[in-house]
Amino acid sequence: MALIPFAACLLSLGCLTPAQPPASTLQLTTHDTAGRIGSVVLTCDPVGGTHPKRDKACAVLSGAGGDFSRITARHQACTLIYAPVDVAAIGTWHGKPVSFETTYANRCEAARDSDEVFAF
Repeated sequence: MALIPFAACLLSLGCLTPAQPPASTLQLTTHDTAGRIGSVVLTCDPVGGTHPKRDKACAVLSGAGGDFSRITARHQACTLIYAPVDVAAIGTWHGKPVSFETTYANRCEAARDSDEVFAF
Protein backbone atom coordinates (compact mmCIF):
# COMPACT_ATOMS: atom_id res chain seq x y z
CA MET A 1 0.00 0.00 0.00
CA ALA A 2 1.50 3.34 -1.06
CA LEU A 3 1.38 6.22 1.34
CA ILE A 4 -0.02 9.47 0.12
CA PRO A 5 2.46 12.38 0.42
CA PHE A 6 0.72 13.95 3.44
CA ALA A 7 0.72 10.70 5.40
CA ALA A 8 4.37 10.09 4.50
CA CYS A 9 5.20 13.58 5.71
CA LEU A 10 3.46 13.00 9.03
CA LEU A 11 5.13 9.65 9.56
CA SER A 12 8.61 11.01 8.91
CA LEU A 13 8.03 14.29 10.78
CA GLY A 14 9.83 15.94 7.89
CA CYS A 15 7.07 18.46 7.30
CA LEU A 16 6.86 19.69 10.86
CA THR A 17 8.59 22.97 11.56
CA PRO A 18 9.07 24.68 14.91
CA ALA A 19 6.19 26.95 15.81
CA GLN A 20 7.03 30.64 15.55
CA PRO A 21 6.31 32.68 18.67
CA PRO A 22 3.31 34.93 18.26
CA ALA A 23 4.01 38.46 17.12
CA SER A 24 4.11 41.08 19.82
CA THR A 25 1.75 44.00 19.24
CA LEU A 26 1.43 46.97 21.57
CA GLN A 27 -0.63 50.16 21.45
CA LEU A 28 1.44 52.84 23.19
CA THR A 29 -0.10 56.15 24.26
CA THR A 30 1.04 59.33 25.97
CA HIS A 31 -1.05 62.18 27.36
CA ASP A 32 0.38 65.31 28.96
CA THR A 33 -1.00 68.28 30.88
CA ALA A 34 -0.89 70.48 27.76
CA GLY A 35 -3.50 68.16 26.26
CA ARG A 36 -1.11 66.56 23.75
CA ILE A 37 -1.98 62.96 23.04
CA GLY A 38 0.35 60.60 21.22
CA SER A 39 -0.46 57.10 20.06
CA VAL A 40 1.61 54.59 18.10
CA VAL A 41 1.53 50.89 17.35
CA LEU A 42 4.65 48.83 17.95
CA THR A 43 5.02 45.33 16.59
CA CYS A 44 8.02 43.12 17.25
CA ASP A 45 8.90 39.73 15.76
CA PRO A 46 8.89 41.07 13.06
CA VAL A 47 9.57 44.73 13.81
CA GLY A 48 6.95 47.10 12.47
CA GLY A 49 4.22 49.54 13.35
CA THR A 50 4.08 53.33 13.51
CA HIS A 51 6.60 53.87 16.34
CA PRO A 52 9.32 56.26 15.02
CA LYS A 53 12.10 54.26 16.76
CA ARG A 54 10.57 50.80 16.43
CA ASP A 55 13.88 48.91 16.08
CA LYS A 56 15.22 50.43 19.30
CA ALA A 57 11.91 50.03 21.15
CA CYS A 58 11.70 46.35 20.24
CA ALA A 59 15.31 45.81 21.33
CA VAL A 60 14.65 47.53 24.67
CA LEU A 61 11.52 45.47 25.30
CA SER A 62 13.27 42.26 24.27
CA GLY A 63 16.00 43.01 26.80
CA ALA A 64 13.34 43.50 29.48
CA GLY A 65 11.40 40.38 28.49
CA GLY A 66 8.42 42.55 27.54
CA ASP A 67 8.14 43.80 31.14
CA PHE A 68 8.01 47.60 31.15
CA SER A 69 8.95 47.72 34.84
CA ARG A 70 12.29 46.03 34.00
CA ILE A 71 13.41 48.61 31.41
CA THR A 72 16.74 50.18 32.35
CA ALA A 73 16.66 53.97 32.09
CA ARG A 74 19.28 55.52 29.86
CA HIS A 75 21.71 58.07 31.25
CA GLN A 76 20.35 61.53 30.47
CA ALA A 77 19.71 64.65 32.52
CA CYS A 78 16.19 66.04 32.44
CA THR A 79 14.85 69.36 33.68
CA LEU A 80 13.01 69.44 36.98
CA ILE A 81 9.96 71.05 35.41
CA TYR A 82 6.86 69.18 36.51
CA ALA A 83 4.60 68.59 33.50
CA PRO A 84 3.18 65.09 34.09
CA VAL A 85 2.84 62.64 31.24
CA ASP A 86 0.58 59.61 31.56
CA VAL A 87 1.70 56.65 29.46
CA ALA A 88 0.07 53.32 28.72
CA ALA A 89 0.90 50.15 26.84
CA ILE A 90 -1.79 47.62 25.98
CA GLY A 91 -1.45 44.50 23.86
CA THR A 92 0.54 41.28 23.83
CA TRP A 93 4.19 40.32 24.18
CA HIS A 94 4.95 36.88 22.72
CA GLY A 95 1.31 35.94 23.19
CA LYS A 96 1.05 37.12 26.81
CA PRO A 97 -1.22 40.04 27.71
CA VAL A 98 0.44 43.36 28.54
CA SER A 99 -1.18 46.20 30.44
CA PHE A 100 1.13 48.93 31.74
CA GLU A 101 0.33 52.42 32.97
CA THR A 102 2.42 54.99 34.79
CA THR A 103 3.01 58.72 35.08
CA TYR A 104 6.36 60.39 34.45
CA ALA A 105 7.24 63.90 35.71
CA ASN A 106 7.69 65.20 32.14
CA ARG A 107 8.27 64.05 28.54
CA CYS A 108 12.04 63.96 28.97
CA GLU A 109 11.71 61.55 31.89
CA ALA A 110 9.22 59.43 29.95
CA ALA A 111 11.72 59.04 27.10
CA ARG A 112 14.69 58.56 29.43
CA ASP A 113 13.13 56.13 31.88
CA SER A 114 11.61 53.99 29.11
CA ASP A 115 14.86 54.10 27.08
CA GLU A 116 12.87 55.78 24.28
CA VAL A 117 9.96 53.33 24.16
CA PHE A 118 7.70 56.31 24.99
CA ALA A 119 9.70 58.79 22.86
CA PHE A 120 7.12 59.75 20.25
